Amino acid sequence: MTNLIVSQGRIADRTERMIEGAARTAFALEKRYGIKGQFIGKAASSANDNWRTSLPQAKETLLALNQAITQGIKNGRRTVMLANTCSASLASLPVVAREHPDAVVLWIDAHGDFNTPETTESGYLGGMVLAAACGLWDSGHGAGLRPEQVILVGARDIDEPEQQLLQDSGVRLISSKQATVENVLRAIRDAPVWIHIDWDVLEPGFLPTDYVVPNGMLPIQIQAIIEAIPYKQLLGIELAEFNAATDEESNEKALAIILDIVAPIFDAMP
Repeated sequence: MTNLIVSQGRIADRTERMIEGAARTAFALEKRYGIKGQFIGKAASSANDNWRTSLPQAKETLLALNQAITQGIKNGRRTVMLANTCSASLASLPVVAREHPDAVVLWIDAHGDFNTPETTESGYLGGMVLAAACGLWDSGHGAGLRPEQVILVGARDIDEPEQQLLQDSGVRLISSKQATVENVLRAIRDAPVWIHIDWDVLEPGFLPTDYVVPNGMLPIQIQAIIEAIPYKQLLGIELAEFNAATDEESNEKALAIILDIVAPIFDAMP
């Protein structure tokens, strides 16, 4: 059974159509696989604000997401979380760490998201979420993830202080070019796996995202990695930062790419 959770409350969104992107992905999955999503949170306008403002604003949504994810994992259901921003992982990663302390997290993202309040230049909450889950700063939503459990895949836009934190903490990095099935399977071994995908990890042009970072991964590359992970090891997957376009043709093309990438998960469902 799959637990489809859809974040619809603002969690540090800096553009208007991220919430819609999560909802559109949910509707596409519902239509193709006949599953029903649990929509959580009330939308609010985007803003270019600091984490000190966006984090308290997101509290209600994050707590509700945490509760839904906890319930699904405790019931043995594989979780699919569709998130407007990576900041939603403040709700999911502490649950994974608590319920499956031996799990690894495949963080497939163009960014490291490993800044802290002391190192961040932008003040963006999404750029600090992984560091919070690893206990480098207190978000108020829990931690417990060990840095050595994290495998950062496809990251290429990393601040210098952030790079130092990643290195000092023992987070493993696999570049876009090195992100082969063999290398990923070697890294995860037989551990339970939680997958996070920020769509800006892709080579620009495949999906509309808030950030555009060249030299990214290809859709078929990510699909192959997902397909190679034994289904019994997969705890869940979260998909973030699809910035829905204003025309239907672009959205249909983007959703087709997303559904193709995650198809191995749903096709393997008993």
